[in-house]
Amino acid sequence: MDTPLQSDEVLERAAELFRLMSAPMRLKIMRSLCQGEMNVTELLAQVDTTQPNMSQHLNTLYKAGVLGKRRKGVQIYYHIANQDAGALCRAICAQVAADRVPAS
Repeated sequence: MDTPLQSDEVLERAAELFRLMSAPMRLKIMRSLCQGEMNVTELLAQVDTTQPNMSQHLNTLYKAGVLGKRRKGVQIYYHIANQDAGALCRAICAQVAADRVPAS
C-alpha cells in the first residue's frame, strides 16, 4: 500500500512540477521572481530572451498555478504563487551549484 507521499496523485503532481521546471528559461524567470513581483519589462531586463518567448513561458507557469499575476494600469505584474515551487527551484539550484564547487 502506498503511503500518502508515494500515492500516484502525489507522484504525478511532482512529475508535472519537475516538467515545468525542466526548461532553463523558466528557472531564470523563477530566479528573478524570487526577488519579488515584476512586470514583463523588468523581467526582460534580467532574463535575456525575446518578449514573445518570455510571455509564452510566463503563460505556461501561470496556467500551471506556479505564478500569479495582477494588473496595474496597462502593466501585468507576476509573482510566485506556489511557494513550494519557488522553494523547490531554490533548493535544486543551490544543490547543483554546491555540486559544482571543487572539493578542497
